[in-house]
Amino acid sequence: MAADKSNRDGESPNDDESGRFPEAGSEAFSSDPATGEPVEDGAFVEAEGPDVETPSNGSLNDDDLSFLDAVSSGQADDLAAERLGDLQRVTAEYANYRKRTEANREVERERTVGDVVKILLPVLDDLDRAEKHGDLADGPFASIAGKLRTGVERLGLKPFGAAGEVFDPKEHEAIFQQPTAGVEVATIADVVETGYYLGSTLLRAAKVVVAVPNG
Repeated sequence: MAADKSNRDGESPNDDESGRFPEAGSEAFSSDPATGEPVEDGAFVEAEGPDVETPSNGSLNDDDLSFLDAVSSGQADDLAAERLGDLQRVTAEYANYRKRTEANREVERERTVGDVVKILLPVLDDLDRAEKHGDLADGPFASIAGKLRTGVERLGLKPFGAAGEVFDPKEHEAIFQQPTAGVEVATIADVVETGYYLGSTLLRAAKVVVAVPNG
């Protein structure tokens, strides 16, 4: 009879007169994962988490990513400038190294040639004395002297010092000073030994007799 009375009043046998939610797990309700309270299926459950702003259409446009292009471009410019600086520095260092190497090679060549030519200087001095005495005017020795002088000149040997030149203490060694009338400046009167340059290097100063002003 109680069941019939409940049906007649239009009440569902599943209704809870106390007003509480039906038991969790029923077909019409589910549990809130945050609080554990039963909620009706289809109801919105707000999940906790960081606020993230996204466009209304759910996608990013090109303007939103434009700053990435700016950063990438700036980094590329800095990297290119750095690499260019490295290349310029290496190029300059190589150029300086090549100049130093060439200069050292030239100095070493002149030193080696100078050591060889110094051995021949006494021979050249003898040829100069023989020439002053007229011994090289004709004959086979004149040809030999010419070939020797030509050979050493090809090595870079340059003779200097002649009578009548102005005396230069940087190039000439005065072994005797001769007061001479009519001379206004110190002048070479005679060359005892010829001076020589090897390239730009003074190999030997010329030994000379100097005519100086009288009084």
